[in-house]
Amino acid sequence: MSKQMTFTLACAVVLSALVPGVAGYLSARLEAIESAERNLRALEVRLHVREARDARAVSYPAPCLRTPATPRFQQVPATALGEHRGKVWVRHVPAWLSGLLAEVGEVGGSEPLRVR
Repeated sequence: MSKQMTFTLACAVVLSALVPGVAGYLSARLEAIESAERNLRALEVRLHVREARDARAVSYPAPCLRTPATPRFQQVPATALGEHRGKVWVRHVPAWLSGLLAEVGEVGGSEPLRVR
C-alpha cells in the first residue's frame, strides 16, 4: 500500500471512533442541561406556591383613613363592685356565671368569689 492510502485509512479509523464519542458527549451534556432546567423550573414553581401561600396584603385599594380614638374604660375601685367582708353580692346572675367567677377567683390566688 502507498503512504497516502495508509494515511487515509488511519484518518478514517480515528474519525470513526472520534465522531460517535463526540456525539455521545454532546448529547449527554444537552440532557444534563435539560434536566437542570426542569429541576430549576420545579423549584421556581414550589417557591412561587410558598410565596403565594405566605403572601400578606401590603397595600389596600382605598386610602387609609384615621379612625377616631376608642373610648377608654374607666377603672372602678373594688369597693364600688359591692365587696363586703370578702364576699361579692350580685343579684340575678346566671348559674353558669357563678361557677366561672369562682374559678377566676381561685386562679387569681384569692379566695373564691361567692355569688348568691
